[in-house]
Amino acid sequence: MDNFLDGMLFESLTIAYHSPFVSIGNRRVITMGGSDGKKAERIGKKKYSAELFRLQLELIKLQEWVKAQGLKVVVIFEGRDAAGKGGVIKRITQYLNPRVVRVAALPAPTDRQKTEWYFQRYIQYLPAAGEIVLFDRSWYNRSGVERVMGFCDDEEYNDFMRSCPLFERMLLRSGTILIKYWFSVSDEEQLKRFKARINEPHKRWKLSPMDLESLTRWEEYSEAKDIMFAHTDTKQAPWYVVNSEIKRHAHLNCINHFLSMIPYEDLTPSAIELPDRKKARGYVRPPLSEQTFVPNYHESMM
Repeated sequence: MDNFLDGMLFESLTIAYHSPFVSIGNRRVITMGGSDGKKAERIGKKKYSAELFRLQLELIKLQEWVKAQGLKVVVIFEGRDAAGKGGVIKRITQYLNPRVVRVAALPAPTDRQKTEWYFQRYIQYLPAAGEIVLFDRSWYNRSGVERVMGFCDDEEYNDFMRSCPLFERMLLRSGTILIKYWFSVSDEEQLKRFKARINEPHKRWKLSPMDLESLTRWEEYSEAKDIMFAHTDTKQAPWYVVNSEIKRHAHLNCINHFLSMIPYEDLTPSAIELPDRKKARGYVRPPLSEQTFVPNYHESMM
């Protein structure tokens, strides 16, 4: 361990299995569902679907409130590969306006971007007033995959650890609401999900060489995550840990918690009445035969 990390005092991390909280030092952070050591009972699909739809209606209210009040919201989704980040993001955005709520999922940096200030390429994706940005992975790549896979050197890594809390405080002082989620999954469940992706062609694209490599570096990623938390789980911008062992539970727990983080009011407009159409003025449209229609593929299945 280099000089920057030598002598570092890690905050004790104690999981209370009888409680839905994680204790970090003297502070408790919501973990999105605790465990009593037994196999958790899975919520039924019907009940899950009904509650998810209710929460999604609340998300629409939150969206309209953010837009009306000119709020700037950043939500970071981090965690191990196949931990369920994308599934939660998909359900958050399902019914929302993409002009208000957008997803930032950045590819690997270009050669030019590698020469920039590290945070520079993320800044252009930050929200303006009335916007919510969901980061599907974020600047925390440096403390995770880049550190474990050797894509950054010690100097770059140490600089990130020093700069990140300062960068996030700058965001908060600018009026940005910053919420950070870490999705936690066991090695057994991760392996199960990887195998499912291999066996299902429509999910196979989700498996990258980095995902496969992560299977062989479970302990290195665990250490990287713990060091990252020790530096960046601050009072101003804490991490909220989502127990994502069961996807349905993670979806409901995370969305419900997200809604609780921003006080909002219901700005749903009153019932809308559709106007009457104007009286036809005799315009004759061209025949349909002059248009090119998509073939009726469905007829081959009937």
